[in-house]
Amino acid sequence: MKLIIAIIQPSKLEAVKEALTKVDVFRLTVMDCQGFGRQKGQTGVYRGHEFSINLLRKVQLQIAVNEEFVKPTVDAILAGGYSGEIGDGKIFVLPMDDCIRIRTGERGSEAI
Repeated sequence: MKLIIAIIQPSKLEAVKEALTKVDVFRLTVMDCQGFGRQKGQTGVYRGHEFSINLLRKVQLQIAVNEEFVKPTVDAILAGGYSGEIGDGKIFVLPMDDCIRIRTGERGSEAI
Protein backbone atom coordinates (compact mmCIF):
# COMPACT_ATOMS: atom_id res chain seq x y z
CA MET A 1 0.00 0.00 0.00
CA LYS A 2 1.17 3.53 -0.79
CA LEU A 3 0.07 7.02 0.13
CA ILE A 4 0.36 9.40 -2.81
CA ILE A 5 0.53 13.09 -1.93
CA ALA A 6 0.32 15.51 -4.83
CA ILE A 7 0.65 19.29 -4.66
CA ILE A 8 -0.93 20.83 -7.77
CA GLN A 9 -2.24 24.12 -9.15
CA PRO A 10 -5.86 24.79 -8.06
CA SER A 11 -6.80 25.37 -11.70
CA LYS A 12 -5.75 21.79 -12.54
CA LEU A 13 -7.90 20.06 -9.89
CA GLU A 14 -10.84 19.22 -12.17
CA ALA A 15 -8.56 17.89 -14.91
CA VAL A 16 -6.69 15.70 -12.41
CA LYS A 17 -9.94 14.37 -10.91
CA GLU A 18 -11.17 13.52 -14.41
CA ALA A 19 -7.90 11.73 -15.25
CA LEU A 20 -8.08 9.78 -11.97
CA THR A 21 -11.65 8.70 -12.72
CA LYS A 22 -10.49 7.26 -16.07
CA VAL A 23 -8.06 4.93 -14.23
CA ASP A 24 -10.69 3.89 -11.63
CA VAL A 25 -9.29 5.94 -8.74
CA PHE A 26 -12.31 7.42 -6.98
CA ARG A 27 -11.20 7.92 -3.37
CA LEU A 28 -9.14 10.98 -2.55
CA THR A 29 -8.83 13.78 -0.05
CA VAL A 30 -8.41 17.36 -1.27
CA MET A 31 -7.02 20.16 0.91
CA ASP A 32 -6.30 23.80 0.19
CA CYS A 33 -2.75 24.73 1.12
CA GLN A 34 -0.15 27.41 0.52
CA GLY A 35 3.51 27.20 -0.31
CA PHE A 36 6.26 28.03 -2.74
CA GLY A 37 9.06 26.27 -4.51
CA ARG A 38 11.21 27.54 -7.34
CA GLN A 39 8.71 30.32 -8.01
CA LYS A 40 9.61 31.97 -4.69
CA GLY A 41 6.27 33.74 -4.63
CA GLN A 42 5.02 36.60 -6.75
CA THR A 43 5.16 40.38 -6.74
CA GLY A 44 1.98 42.42 -6.91
CA VAL A 45 0.91 46.07 -6.89
CA TYR A 46 -1.91 47.34 -4.68
CA ARG A 47 -2.88 51.02 -4.68
CA GLY A 48 0.45 51.96 -6.17
CA HIS A 49 2.56 50.03 -3.66
CA GLU A 50 4.53 46.98 -4.67
CA PHE A 51 4.37 43.99 -2.33
CA SER A 52 5.46 40.38 -2.47
CA ILE A 53 3.27 37.35 -1.96
CA ASN A 54 5.52 34.67 -0.48
CA LEU A 55 2.99 31.87 -0.27
CA LEU A 56 1.03 30.77 -3.33
CA ARG A 57 -2.28 28.92 -3.21
CA LYS A 58 -2.02 25.21 -4.06
CA VAL A 59 -4.17 22.12 -3.67
CA GLN A 60 -2.95 18.98 -1.93
CA LEU A 61 -4.35 15.58 -2.89
CA GLN A 62 -3.94 12.54 -0.65
CA ILE A 63 -4.69 9.21 -2.26
CA ALA A 64 -4.18 5.80 -0.62
CA VAL A 65 -3.78 3.03 -3.19
CA ASN A 66 -2.78 -0.60 -3.45
CA GLU A 67 0.48 -1.37 -5.27
CA GLU A 68 -1.13 -2.06 -8.66
CA PHE A 69 -2.72 1.42 -8.70
CA VAL A 70 0.46 3.43 -7.97
CA LYS A 71 1.65 3.87 -11.57
CA PRO A 72 -1.81 4.59 -13.07
CA THR A 73 -2.51 7.10 -10.30
CA VAL A 74 0.80 8.92 -10.74
CA ASP A 75 0.40 8.92 -14.54
CA ALA A 76 -3.13 10.36 -14.22
CA ILE A 77 -1.93 13.17 -11.93
CA LEU A 78 0.88 13.97 -14.36
CA ALA A 79 -1.50 14.01 -17.32
CA GLY A 80 -4.09 16.21 -15.64
CA GLY A 81 -1.72 18.55 -13.82
CA TYR A 82 0.86 19.28 -16.51
CA SER A 83 1.15 22.77 -17.97
CA GLY A 84 4.91 22.85 -18.58
CA GLU A 85 5.39 25.85 -16.30
CA ILE A 86 7.30 26.29 -13.06
CA GLY A 87 4.83 25.64 -10.26
CA ASP A 88 3.06 22.62 -11.75
CA GLY A 89 3.65 20.85 -8.45
CA LYS A 90 5.14 17.72 -6.94
CA ILE A 91 4.08 14.12 -6.34
CA PHE A 92 5.30 12.17 -3.31
CA VAL A 93 4.85 8.40 -3.02
CA LEU A 94 5.14 7.14 0.55
CA PRO A 95 4.90 3.65 2.03
CA MET A 96 1.78 3.09 4.11
CA ASP A 97 1.97 0.55 6.93
CA ASP A 98 -1.71 0.09 7.59
CA CYS A 99 -5.19 1.31 6.76
CA ILE A 100 -8.28 0.72 8.90
CA ARG A 101 -11.87 1.26 7.82
CA ILE A 102 -13.60 2.66 10.90
CA ARG A 103 -17.08 1.37 10.04
CA THR A 104 -16.13 -2.31 9.61
CA GLY A 105 -12.71 -2.64 11.23
CA GLU A 106 -11.23 -4.02 8.00
CA ARG A 107 -7.47 -3.58 7.77
CA GLY A 108 -4.86 -3.37 5.07
CA SER A 109 -5.55 -3.38 1.35
CA GLU A 110 -9.19 -4.44 1.86
CA ALA A 111 -9.82 -1.20 3.77
CA ILE A 112 -8.67 0.96 0.88
